[in-house]
Amino acid sequence: MSLHAQLSPEAQARLRAQRRTSTISSIVISLLVVVLLGLILAFIFLPPLFKETPTIVSYSSSVNDDQKLETKKLTNSVERKPSAPSSSMAKVIAANTTSPTAVPVPEVDVPEPSTDFGDGDDFGDGWGSGGDGGGGGGFGNIPATMQKRCSPEDRMQRLLESGGTEKCEEAVVKGLDWLQSTQNADGSWGGSNKAAMTGLAILAYLGHCETPISEKYGETVLKGMTWLTNLGMKQNGRLTTGAEPNPQPYEHAIAAYAMGESTTFCKQLGINVPNLADVTQKAGQHIIDNQHKSGGWDYGYKEDSQRGGDLSVTAWQVQALKACKHTGMDFRNMSGSIRKALDYVEECQKSDGGFGYTPRGGAHSPNGYHTLTGAGMLSFQMWDKGSAAAVRKGARYIDKESKFDYNTADADLYGHYYEAQAMIARGGAQWDKYNKMFRDSLLGGQNADGSWKKPGGGNKLNAVAPAYETNTHYRTCLAILMLETYYRFLPGTGAGVK
Repeated sequence: MSLHAQLSPEAQARLRAQRRTSTISSIVISLLVVVLLGLILAFIFLPPLFKETPTIVSYSSSVNDDQKLETKKLTNSVERKPSAPSSSMAKVIAANTTSPTAVPVPEVDVPEPSTDFGDGDDFGDGWGSGGDGGGGGGFGNIPATMQKRCSPEDRMQRLLESGGTEKCEEAVVKGLDWLQSTQNADGSWGGSNKAAMTGLAILAYLGHCETPISEKYGETVLKGMTWLTNLGMKQNGRLTTGAEPNPQPYEHAIAAYAMGESTTFCKQLGINVPNLADVTQKAGQHIIDNQHKSGGWDYGYKEDSQRGGDLSVTAWQVQALKACKHTGMDFRNMSGSIRKALDYVEECQKSDGGFGYTPRGGAHSPNGYHTLTGAGMLSFQMWDKGSAAAVRKGARYIDKESKFDYNTADADLYGHYYEAQAMIARGGAQWDKYNKMFRDSLLGGQNADGSWKKPGGGNKLNAVAPAYETNTHYRTCLAILMLETYYRFLPGTGAGVK
């Protein structure tokens, strides 16, 4: 007889069912755990394997090369269209890469030197007896005044307060229109001595705050700047177009002066004209490095010639260096060069207060008038020495001796352009008297097309250089710059200034 209990068939069936259920549950749980672990591992390790590298998308400008960019849609950069010199200028986004030239360098027309330019009767032995653009009493504040003159309302207010009239502004605009209509296809002006003539035109436009982004004159200004930049890039900063040595320091300094102002304007307005600053740097340094040992500057930038330079050449270098200094760039030995230059200028002053052609030279005028007196005064004023005794003596000389009448022999535009700037810098009664003498007479010399007619009324002028008698572009630029004196720079701080 057995002692073991026997399960009933029903109990055995239930036990087998429980075992099957437990086994299935275990399998399901195991599978769920495996799936869960798989998901966790996939979340951690799979994304790096399948993550795509971001695509870098570059965009090309949608501006057509031949399309003028409207002022309202202006970008921060302006570049000349890389095309033949005769093609139109387009304002486009500047490339991010640099190149050795602002655009592919065109073949620069280097004309034969003019026989009446820098030979003792023109540039050279006095390109007249004064110069282009100075900086009047407020030249030290040129960045602020550049911004000021860009407001039409402020410009007109300053013009009227300084003794100008609405006719002065109308004459300037007509003159700028004429310059625009006579610009060469390659962006330059003139037939010979293009660097100087282009520099004068750019100074005239900048004097009215016309920049590469100006609605009316922007393309004209940009073409001029680009032409000078390309010339400087081709010649390692030297801005001349002729081989004859006499006009070279005039050409280079006038163009460098324009480049300096252009660089300052473009820097303040965020305009990128490729290589503009580089050429300005080299052009300014060229002036400093080629100063005559006398302290002045001479033909061909000779440093040890027996002649020793002259005030007419020197005054242009002084103006150009001031414009270069305002760019904020560093120039080797700038301060030392200016000290020597002002010492030289002071040596040119005579006992009566007038400034001669050289320290030993005479009046530089057939009637005995010291036509470079304004140039001497302005050289001091531009470098914050407006209260110097030499300036006061010069102002008294001009106040007593100067004459201007566009239709007589007393129409020396070159000398009087310097005098206009020097006297407005003095201010007071001396300026009021001078202003009344030249303003309306100069306005009366403008032609209907905006240019200025030949001065003198048929008489031989009381000046050495006759360039403005035969060169319409030259005399028109000087006349425009004289009329911009009212607002181009701040009035002086002399006694009696309002």
